[in-house]
Amino acid sequence: MGDDAEGSAGAMRGLDSRLGTAENFRRFGEAARGRSPAYGRLAEAVAADTGVLDFLDGLPVAKRQPNLLFAAARYLLGTPPGIDAVRRLVRERADELAAVLRARRTQTNEPARCATLLPALAGLPEPLALLEVGASAGLTLLPDHYSYDYAGHALAGDPGAPTLACRPHGPVPLPDRLPTVAWRRGLDVNPLDPADADDARWLECLVWPGEGDREARLRAALDLARRHPVPVHRGDLVDDLARVAADAPSGATLVVYHSAVLAYVDAGTRRAFAAAVRDLGAVWLSNEAPGVLPGTEATGRHEDPFLLVRDGREVLAATDPHGTWIDWSAR
Repeated sequence: MGDDAEGSAGAMRGLDSRLGTAENFRRFGEAARGRSPAYGRLAEAVAADTGVLDFLDGLPVAKRQPNLLFAAARYLLGTPPGIDAVRRLVRERADELAAVLRARRTQTNEPARCATLLPALAGLPEPLALLEVGASAGLTLLPDHYSYDYAGHALAGDPGAPTLACRPHGPVPLPDRLPTVAWRRGLDVNPLDPADADDARWLECLVWPGEGDREARLRAALDLARRHPVPVHRGDLVDDLARVAADAPSGATLVVYHSAVLAYVDAGTRRAFAAAVRDLGAVWLSNEAPGVLPGTEATGRHEDPFLLVRDGREVLAATDPHGTWIDWSAR
């Protein structure tokens, strides 16, 4: 399953099928301004462009996501697009652009989310067995290999691994060491391979312009994943969860987790997934926008956070969607 976890939590919910294409792009543009002014302006320009909107409206609803359009344009052009470049693609290469949009998904794989997951993981009985749903290329299945910097509280991972900087707020239970992981697997409807040059390029195309070191961090994480390959199984988050989990060692704490995934399935699928996780007896860590899980709403302290939730009920913290801060006091 991949995700489109860009901009704010509002943008993270992806395309709202109840709204028209133009309104979705306008909302995306508003949400994106703070992180990527270029894509904020581009989304607003698309919302006002009849030709581009007509092209998008000829595609399935799920393929009209702003981030998917922008990544597909970058994939074809080799550089982040502006509105003139998008217009030219629609006018001169519409079939080629539509083919990329139909073939690809918004599978942003932000390794820095490990920094917001780590405090919850480190408090569990070891060793851990990690099963990530919507794992994309498996970059967030390596929390014990990255290095971390929580405002001076440092943890050293593998030599050469990227350092994930995260600002802690409140009584975050920062660990003194990295957890021991005995087993790790991913589950995704369309797994990506970090060793595949085309898959790696697609992940780079999903990084927004103007977001600091995210692209360099992604490349370093891809290098790390090539050194530590993780099996990511192709399958459905409900139907195939138990099959993949069956290989976890019995003496390990099974942890099922995900970030910006459940927002892209309907309410019935979310309920079925919750039941499937509980049937496993696993620890369940959800890192999603407020309201994706029933009873988990925004705290009001942060603008558009994610919420880190244990077992579908216990809100542990508010988190930045890209892992740059975690607030344990926002519970």
